[in-house]
Amino acid sequence: MKTLIKNADIITMAGANYKNGCILFDDKILYVGEEKNLPADKIIDAQGKKVMPGLIDAHCHVGMFEDSLGFEGDDGNEDSDPVMPHLRAIDGINPFDRGFSDACSAGVTTVVTGPGSANPVGGQFAAVKTYGICVDDMVIKAPAAMKFALGENPKCVYNEKEEAPVTRMGTMALIREILIKSKDYMNQLDRYNENSEEHDKPEFDIKLDAMIPVLKKEIPVKIHAHRADDICSAIRIGKEFDICVTIEHCSDGDAVASILEREKLPIMLGPTLSDRSKIELKNLTFDTYKNLSDRDLDVAIITDHPEITIENLPLCAVMAVKHGMNEEKALKAITITAAKNCWINDRVGSLEIGKDADIAMFTDLPTRFDSECVMTFINGKQVK
Repeated sequence: MKTLIKNADIITMAGANYKNGCILFDDKILYVGEEKNLPADKIIDAQGKKVMPGLIDAHCHVGMFEDSLGFEGDDGNEDSDPVMPHLRAIDGINPFDRGFSDACSAGVTTVVTGPGSANPVGGQFAAVKTYGICVDDMVIKAPAAMKFALGENPKCVYNEKEEAPVTRMGTMALIREILIKSKDYMNQLDRYNENSEEHDKPEFDIKLDAMIPVLKKEIPVKIHAHRADDICSAIRIGKEFDICVTIEHCSDGDAVASILEREKLPIMLGPTLSDRSKIELKNLTFDTYKNLSDRDLDVAIITDHPEITIENLPLCAVMAVKHGMNEEKALKAITITAAKNCWINDRVGSLEIGKDADIAMFTDLPTRFDSECVMTFINGKQVK
């Protein structure tokens, strides 16, 4: 079914905007631009409201730590072993988690969700739409990233178990070990595939096999790093193994801003709309959003749901702007920059012909406090 939204203030996040524009779509965007009389099965008069690409949370745990449940719904941390690269978010996501409907209500149409930070190597994130009844039908990309965690979280989890790692050295050593072993496994497999007569096939190892997309730069590694030294360790491990890394949380980003500017790594900032609940968050401030984005770094704004609930993603952008972040950059941080940082901008993040028809209509820009989402479309289907 073709739907036409007309009389809209369209913000494409792709450069061009249209004060009095229209957008035609089915499951994909068919036209976006100046007002035209286009044939459609359904016509919606936006009455001048803001029409944007659906919002994107580039790092959260929606569907993994379920709303209103305790242990029965906590499927984000398999802390029975510190190195678990073979765990897949799609095997733990519950599409019926209330977080998904809350996301739709707020205009959030894509979430990059996955394992928590209990383990140095936590498993595979997935990029999924926020509407559906079976995760397989919601997937944009899986795996979308591998999760590493540095610093306080794995230290505390395994100290309580009286197991390794209990130091930052131990955490980094385990990460380095799995990367070295995986590289050797990958090379053996490549040699076998090139010449099976002269080389033996290595015995299958599900953990090492799961790391191959990381080593081949097919997916990035999301590295949980709050403290300045952990941020530098994340950069170090990326360089040492020539893998693509993104810095997740980056609470001490101001302290190492010059290094981040030099390295030009994608950064996912948040959760900041919260208390300083642990030592690593002592320098938490929304000022970091302005300070890093002013250095032309690719900053995405994240909720880390359920730390900050998913429907408050726009509020986090509001707060970033209040503390000095450029409004256009804040809009990008919850749309196209978030998509680029997660390698899914070929599908989502902007209103362009051929991209998924994930569209949100607001009374004002979602970076403004009094803005309200009035309609949400995912793959062309109205879900709010």
